[in-house]
Amino acid sequence: MPPRRFLTILLPAFAGALFVAIWIFVRASLSEDFRFLLPAPTEVLAAFRDHGDELWRATLNTASGATLGFLAAVFVSFLLSILLSLSPLVRVTFYPYLMLLQMTPIIVFAPILVLWVGAGLKSVTIITFLICFFPLAVNTTQGLVSTDRNLVELFQLYRATKFQEIRRLRIPAALPYFFTGLRIAATLAPIGALVGDYTAGSSAGDGGGLGFQTIIYSSQAKYPALFATAAVCCALGFIFVAGVLSLSWLFLRKWHDSYDRADT
Repeated sequence: MPPRRFLTILLPAFAGALFVAIWIFVRASLSEDFRFLLPAPTEVLAAFRDHGDELWRATLNTASGATLGFLAAVFVSFLLSILLSLSPLVRVTFYPYLMLLQMTPIIVFAPILVLWVGAGLKSVTIITFLICFFPLAVNTTQGLVSTDRNLVELFQLYRATKFQEIRRLRIPAALPYFFTGLRIAATLAPIGALVGDYTAGSSAGDGGGLGFQTIIYSSQAKYPALFATAAVCCALGFIFVAGVLSLSWLFLRKWHDSYDRADT
């Protein structure tokens, strides 16, 4: 294994071990009256064992809402971005409203969604969609309209159709922007699902997600289980981001400057 790749494995492992050591040290330095606020790593592992079924069911529910909302946001934002890139007049007309909606706190829509579609997976999915949609739409639109003007004029010189220009020039040129928005959306998708669980989720039919579990464990003072839930949330976010980074590497590694092609 090359030294550089070996370090990319060794250094994160060392940082993780250091984090656990600091965690144990900080807990040991607390007085007995306050140690319950910071469970030991072994207590958190025991919580995974004791509440494994609950956490697994909640993780599936949260992952379902996050995945559905994320995929819907990718599809709708991509189509809208292409539409906005086709005409400066269309872009000038609708882009300001897109930016305005991006600055609106999504949480204010939660009570409205509960009234419209009811509490549960539908509301969680829509909240996740709204949170993921705007960074995707804004970044992808920016990429589509930032295509090298010389290349655009070259396509026009050879009488390429608008469809050919979009498919063969603008979309490939916009991929770095698209994947930047995708990474942001992948980070926000689990957060959106958790916010949805808090504000519009439902535990009916075992439909409660990780957000619901945090409320339950907090009210019952089950702090090791609360830390275990937080760890699962972090793992879910890591899976989303890792998937997007893998797609980005697959599509961009051959030609984009953000990848060192000597190591691929």
